[in-house]
Amino acid sequence: MQAKPTSLTPVKASERIHSLDIMRGIVLCGILLMNINGFGLAGAYADPTVAGGASGINLWTWITTSMFFEGTMRALFSLLFGVGMFILLSRLEKKGAGIRAADIYFRRLLWLLLFGLIHGYLLLWSGDILYDYALMGFLVYSFRNLKPGKLLIIALLLFSIGSVWNYFENRNNLKKLDQVAEAEVYKAEGKELTKDMEKATGWWAEIQEQRSPETVAETNESMRKGYFEVVAFLAPINMQTDTTWFYRFDVWDILAMMLLGIALFKWRLLGAEKSYKFYAPITMVFYAIGLSINFMEVRTIMAGNFSFEAFSKSNITYDAGRLCVAMGHVGLIMMFCKAPILKWLKRSLSAVGKMALTNYIMHSVICMFIFTGVGLGLYGRLERYQLLFVVLGIWVLQLILSPIWLKYFYFGPLEWLWRNLSYNKRHVLRRSPVEKELVSEKPIPTKPV
Repeated sequence: MQAKPTSLTPVKASERIHSLDIMRGIVLCGILLMNINGFGLAGAYADPTVAGGASGINLWTWITTSMFFEGTMRALFSLLFGVGMFILLSRLEKKGAGIRAADIYFRRLLWLLLFGLIHGYLLLWSGDILYDYALMGFLVYSFRNLKPGKLLIIALLLFSIGSVWNYFENRNNLKKLDQVAEAEVYKAEGKELTKDMEKATGWWAEIQEQRSPETVAETNESMRKGYFEVVAFLAPINMQTDTTWFYRFDVWDILAMMLLGIALFKWRLLGAEKSYKFYAPITMVFYAIGLSINFMEVRTIMAGNFSFEAFSKSNITYDAGRLCVAMGHVGLIMMFCKAPILKWLKRSLSAVGKMALTNYIMHSVICMFIFTGVGLGLYGRLERYQLLFVVLGIWVLQLILSPIWLKYFYFGPLEWLWRNLSYNKRHVLRRSPVEKELVSEKPIPTKPV
């Protein structure tokens, strides 16, 4: 018999898997560690020579984040999103929701898509991921009932396609660079350029312009203007990513990690249920492989003096390196969840994870006021390592505020809004006085309950 509409409610606190909340909190902090370069510097997310400094402590900051965090935090964020949507559907279906489970699921994604557009265009973060998650979430639905082995195979196949694409893109880049060099010879000899040479020359000129000091200075100036000027400046960038990333990156990156996450969850690897003897060797093996690949990439880039060719070559193994390091992170986080240490930190990280949407959007709101002309206008004024102090400040703020908020309320403000819109029903937000005391005293378990 189908459950009554009133019985379809969000996950209760007692139903949550706390290791996932802790992991989500850690990953959310890691996301900011990478995104801060996009928030505060022009064109220097991957290339430190463009802006923010590429020597001394700035160089070591780039090396460390490239080795341990680049691509891995996004991968784990995608993994957790896939798991979250799978859990949502599974619990609705177990409650007898029937077709209404799909209704809630897709309405939830449609609202997330709108949140992503607002986040990118109006909250001034062109690196928004919510829009992409909504699009990939539509595809995840059809894979939810597959066995974990099949999910793993599909995920690895998608990763492989992305890597093959990177390989051929690198070959195409080298071919164009050869044509650019040949065009210079033709010009010196007064010969007419072929159409391919003209296209390659235009392509190379555009790439150099994006990395030029003039473009950086222009971007800095534009980002320090008033709110509506910054909205207009970022709009074309948002439009470009929202239209091309779907087929160039999202399917081979985000969708693959979502499916992999569901597979790991079905294998019961994400609830910190396995022994240390299980997690430890997996962690060490994946770190050994992934960090070795990342080290070779960093060495290639530095040996190539941060040239376009060096970045293009390193991109061939990018997915393999970040995937392995991400899996190493999973094992380490699960062991951290199991260990009887730093319970206060786990509690705070869990709270940050439970309010992941609110805290993710809060990153952008805070950084909008720090870096753009809406507030302090510090865009392009801080060095790469100095941005880490901003990150640390936001971490501390959210680690303190999130548990305090959840002591008085069931959900984060945006989580509450998203649930209301998803279920077409207004849910209670404020806790009763008795519940406030229970929340402050309740220990954090490490296994699903």
